[in-house]
Amino acid sequence: MERRTPKYQVIAADLTAKIRGGELPPGSALPPQKELSAAYGVTLVTLRQALRRLEDDGLLSQQPGRGTFVASPKATYRLDSLRGLAEDLRAQGRTVSTEILGQALHRPPAWVAAHLGGGRALRLERLRLLAGRPAVHQLSWVRSPVGAELRDTDLSDTSLYAAIAEHGVVVHRASEVLRPEVLASPVAELLRQAAGTPVFVSDRVTYGLDDQPIVVDRATILGTVMEVRTERAATGLSVQWTSSS
Repeated sequence: MERRTPKYQVIAADLTAKIRGGELPPGSALPPQKELSAAYGVTLVTLRQALRRLEDDGLLSQQPGRGTFVASPKATYRLDSLRGLAEDLRAQGRTVSTEILGQALHRPPAWVAAHLGGGRALRLERLRLLAGRPAVHQLSWVRSPVGAELRDTDLSDTSLYAAIAEHGVVVHRASEVLRPEVLASPVAELLRQAAGTPVFVSDRVTYGLDDQPIVVDRATILGTVMEVRTERAATGLSVQWTSSS
């Protein structure tokens, strides 16, 4: 006897097809749940099971008191670009704003000093917001003397790489490690998320033409808002998979 597909899976597949086909565009609201359950001829419990499936897939956003909306596509954190994060996101048509949480000269911690040395460097702490919602916490350390020269520069709407270039230092290459982690305080509070929320953490070291480290970055990226993407080719980008142990 052929096994029947559960009704919630049928509903989920139908809504998925409508979303991916453009019939339900990003930002559009679904009909009220009572109306939708009646249209599909199922109970509210079955309908909500289907909606949860699509929410888990990142296709829907259920907003208490407002309704259920088609989610916007996730922003992309690109591994094959040497542009600043805000530049990458704006190139995707995203509305990006930056809050400066700290900008002063400090002696770097050991994980930064291993690259930049033990002298004072610019500690730049930023919160990146997409359409007004916190998405990325970014902590950057910039080697002096350029770091000292940038201490009083307004970097809320200026690419750090562009600001460095204006001081005669050319960004040449970068190495980056991306790993999954979970949020902990105080970054969880800054991103307005619960501790334990899954995130990506990017550690990037940027080098100048003399192959000396200029910037050490640590970016904490909400996986619910952004996805990581790269383009692979026979030559060019090199991606290595290593054990975290």
